[in-house]
Amino acid sequence: MDRRLFNHVLGSSAGALLLVAHAHAQAVSLGNITNAEASWGFQALIEKGALAAVGLLGKTDGFLGNDKVRILLPRFLEDAAKLLKTLGQGKRVDELVTAMNRAAETAVPLANDLLVGALKSMSVTDAKKILAGGTTSVTEFFAQKTRDPLSIKFLPVVTEATEKVGLAEKYNRVAGQAAGVGLLKKEDANIQVYVTRKTLDGLYFMIGEEEKKIRQDPIGSGSAILKKVFGALK
Repeated sequence: MDRRLFNHVLGSSAGALLLVAHAHAQAVSLGNITNAEASWGFQALIEKGALAAVGLLGKTDGFLGNDKVRILLPRFLEDAAKLLKTLGQGKRVDELVTAMNRAAETAVPLANDLLVGALKSMSVTDAKKILAGGTTSVTEFFAQKTRDPLSIKFLPVVTEATEKVGLAEKYNRVAGQAAGVGLLKKEDANIQVYVTRKTLDGLYFMIGEEEKKIRQDPIGSGSAILKKVFGALK
């Protein structure tokens, strides 16, 4: 690659840097692709994967109906839940698990703005880290930038949803005692905090799944820019 062109690209957007550096490493010619297209293409990759994950999770049964992200009671409390079921309280346990997942499904759509904001704030340094990372390096970037603020944003929604279930208060009481003797992680001793954390885990997991799919098949993603930019890198 011509040194002047490389220097120009290095000073341009993070998206262009990542794509051109990747193309250079793969010895692939991008002669027909402009820096602007490269930047748009990379941002399209990230935004498409992130918002697709939100769309999959932020609907009825997005969590509850997905074995990979369904939120269950902490393992320690599973035995207690089994006991309650033998005592005819199975319906209440099921209501609690359903409420936990419905809370997650309600909270996830609130992530859109922060995810897009993180994308817009991406720096050249961030792009270099993504380039050096693995197949979910974009997802790791999102988690680093958004986990803390999303926790704050999700918690009130989760709290409102779970407080409607009678067993939620009992969960906190029993879980608090268990955490006090080391049988449960302290962060899992409060149902609202537990569900918020598991909601974020599920969100980043699904973003990672979407990211891997788009990386493997950018042509099949349906975006004209992605077809042109990422198709040239295959």
